[in-house]
Amino acid sequence: MLRVSKLTDYATVVMTVLAAADSSQSDSVLSAQDLAARARLELPTVSKLLKQLAHAQLVESFRGVNGGYRLARTPERISIAEIVTAMEGPIGMTECSAHAGMCDHEPHCGVRVNWQRINQAIAAALAGVSLADMLKTPPRRNVTIPLRVAS
Repeated sequence: MLRVSKLTDYATVVMTVLAAADSSQSDSVLSAQDLAARARLELPTVSKLLKQLAHAQLVESFRGVNGGYRLARTPERISIAEIVTAMEGPIGMTECSAHAGMCDHEPHCGVRVNWQRINQAIAAALAGVSLADMLKTPPRRNVTIPLRVAS
């Protein structure tokens, strides 16, 4: 099964909380404790996430009595791919699709090019969804994602 880690999932939740606060009032700064409460996550987990997100320049941190965190850019300009990359490193379905030269079989591998194609499609899909998109109310009806069928 392919899935992102819990920390990446939680990072997305924290970022959507910040995005919601950002859209409700400009220049809003939330403390780690406030973020943890709003996201319903443990404070140590949220603190760890915020450190990684700040290192990736997705959030800005402010010290002092009124300190806290806010998004580094508008929600429309932060993609889910950036959050995944901040938490997990380069997006790669296989080692060779993220980093060349990591596999002894690379020079004669018959599937590497196709894994790279799959990796590019997934990276593009994640890059095509912004944090602002994550705030939108999901549609009420079931939505199917069209898949291109090889003919």
